[in-house]
Amino acid sequence: QVQLVESGGGSVQAGGSLRLSCSPSGDTGYTISSHCMGWFRQAAGKQREWVSYITTRGTAQYADSVKGRFTISKDIAENALYLQMNSLKPEDTAMYYCAARSRGGCPTASEGYDYWGQGTQVTVFS
Repeated sequence: QVQLVESGGGSVQAGGSLRLSCSPSGDTGYTISSHCMGWFRQAAGKQREWVSYITTRGTAQYADSVKGRFTISKDIAENALYLQMNSLKPEDTAMYYCAARSRGGCPTASEGYDYWGQGTQVTVFS
């Protein structure tokens, strides 16, 4: 079982930036670079929604709502996944989750991911 740990959330004024990080906890031997990795978010009272994913080859895709503002990346040496969030808006307020897929492909549906972190809260105030 792989446990992912997110960090970097917080409260920020609209227009500000945050960088979220995600890494496997413990010495599991799980390498982020070998798997499709995604970011999802869930606002209070709403369903979890896909934000971004990055393939094993480094190809990134984004939800339209964050395109041009968010950047997903991974650091092979650090075995870490990141989400750089710029020009934040109040509607970006949500719990953000890191997810990993153990099979091939890279979906946008949350059901397609096998391992999840506990989430990190992002609050954007106007």
